[in-house]
Amino acid sequence: MSARMIIPLLFGLIGCGILLSLGTWQVQRLAWKHEILADIETRIAAKPVALPSALIAAPMRYLPVEVAGDHTGEELHVLFSIKNQGAGYRVISKFITSDGRVVMVDRGYVPTPRKDENRAATGVTVQGNLHWPQEVDGFTPEPDLAANIWFARDVEAMADALGTEPLLIVARATSPTTPAVQPVPVTTQGIPNDHLQYAITWFLLCAAWAGMTAYLLWRIRQRTA
Repeated sequence: MSARMIIPLLFGLIGCGILLSLGTWQVQRLAWKHEILADIETRIAAKPVALPSALIAAPMRYLPVEVAGDHTGEELHVLFSIKNQGAGYRVISKFITSDGRVVMVDRGYVPTPRKDENRAATGVTVQGNLHWPQEVDGFTPEPDLAANIWFARDVEAMADALGTEPLLIVARATSPTTPAVQPVPVTTQGIPNDHLQYAITWFLLCAAWAGMTAYLLWRIRQRTA
């Protein structure tokens, strides 16, 4: 091997090593994310419990609960759409539990023409999951309070608007059922898991780097032959 080939070879080996390590790290992150998603799915599907008196957002996210009480008819409407059904709204309802607590229930989806129907209901039992969705960012418009149109679920702001605890139950099932509202229960579908794509990208870059290094070494060898 000529001296002119040593530096390109070292450069190629170091680059491949870095890219391989990044790809391997993403594979490890993929396994870690699968474990997290499996744990969340188990928590979501667990047996419902009574609503805890003391609430801590992070540890209790996705906790399955069951509450009985009344939908007051006071609602907030969050712009939402469902594939093959079109635009509509999530209905965030003020709910008074049988023991006097005032919370919010995400009852689910209604199409746009049914936005302003009266959905007050008494003697209702709701099974769902506690959730503090993180949907608001710097690009989220302020809600149109006059038209009662919100663009993201913001638990604190919605609780202030409805006069409830900053607590949101995303309904999974309601008894008696409410045909006019389609539940949109909590799932793991919205949790990003792009580690496989990242791993493939790093490994492909490694292969391209190795190929370019091999071609460069071949060119140098041809010139010095």
